Amino acid sequence: MKLVNIRTHTWIMLVLALGIQTMRAQEIKTLEQCIETALSNNKKLDLNKNNIQIGIDRQKQVKANLRPKLSIDIDYKYFLEQPTQLMPAAAFNPMAPEWQYNEAQFGVPHNINANLIFGMPIYNAELKSKIENAKIGVEVAQLQLEKSSEDIQFDIANLYYNAQIILSQMKFIDDNIQTSQRLHKTISLVHSQGLAKGTDVDKISLQIIQLKSKKDVLQSKYNQVLNGMKMLMGISLDEKFDISSDIIYKEVASYETKTTTDMKMVEVKNKMLQGDINSINKSKLPTVMLYGSLGATGYGYDQSPNQFLDFYGVGFLGVKASYTIFDGNMAKKKKKIKLREIENNRIQLELLQDQNILQVTNAKLKLAAASKNVETNLAQIDFAKTIYDKTVIQQKQGEASITDVLLADNEVRQAQQNYLSSIVDYLKAELELKKTSGNLK
Repeated sequence: MKLVNIRTHTWIMLVLALGIQTMRAQEIKTLEQCIETALSNNKKLDLNKNNIQIGIDRQKQVKANLRPKLSIDIDYKYFLEQPTQLMPAAAFNPMAPEWQYNEAQFGVPHNINANLIFGMPIYNAELKSKIENAKIGVEVAQLQLEKSSEDIQFDIANLYYNAQIILSQMKFIDDNIQTSQRLHKTISLVHSQGLAKGTDVDKISLQIIQLKSKKDVLQSKYNQVLNGMKMLMGISLDEKFDISSDIIYKEVASYETKTTTDMKMVEVKNKMLQGDINSINKSKLPTVMLYGSLGATGYGYDQSPNQFLDFYGVGFLGVKASYTIFDGNMAKKKKKIKLREIENNRIQLELLQDQNILQVTNAKLKLAAASKNVETNLAQIDFAKTIYDKTVIQQKQGEASITDVLLADNEVRQAQQNYLSSIVDYLKAELELKKTSGNLK
């Protein structure tokens, strides 16, 4: 689409591109350079990257539960008094009645146990579920990094466009100041010849003062916008740079609507919930574990004349299975809750899809309207400037007052401001369309 006639478009581009260099001597950064710096230095992204690594480490930690475990258990006891046991009296006297028991103490004062204990899970449904959830947790962290990256790109671009508009406003003001100063010189000369009022000169002087004051305000806003960009870029506020004053816009190519990061996160959450359901279904299966022990037991006696400390080896290897016969319907209730969460997850995804369709549609409408406004407002600048030039000629011929000239000048500035505002709307609508269609990379 051709936005404006070539002459008007060329004039506007020259106005935007010239004159700024005398005001700025620092490094000029493009939007792409600012985004690249932000993606490298932003602290929020550093946090997201650390969260990914934490997720990976947590996944390794959970997987480590599948490996064999070895531990050493050493125990020493000195019995001040040996434990007492009751034994049937018939063990010592066959004639003793069955109901009669005698007290007996067994063992020696010193007891030492040293064992190497081994254990390894063979099957554990809960552990497998934790491993799968840890893996999905890494996916969530990666998607969070992607979303944060998109948000930062969006925010940087918004600030960059605002800064460009402010620069353009200041350039227009510089141009208007020069025009007013020329007019002031002409009217002062006419006033010295008695052909103009002193108030006409004062009106122009006041306008020049107001323009300079507005430029100071815009310079402060520009610095504030740059500070916001510096924070997102992760650089010092003392670092000096400027942004390109060239506002580049063109007809936007159609963007293919893709799955947004928010939708991907909901889909990953669904995978986690499905994993929980699978784990609950398998919770009725037995938990099987291989375990064993290898060690020695020592017995010692320290009284004369029969002092000794003897060790006896002990070891075993076994398989242990645990099976829940009845859990109070706990698994059934957990599954019911998870099924409702899955239903909510499905509804949430549908809501996001509906919202995305609305956002993409509205962004396209905004873009079309902004494109038309750019064309209209740029043509209005040319028209307003023609009226201003004619009014100046009429004023010199005595057919128009200085008030008419100032009003015509205000119309030019208003047309310029409308043009800049339409460019902002255009660029932001394009940015919003890229984000909502999943093309902000």
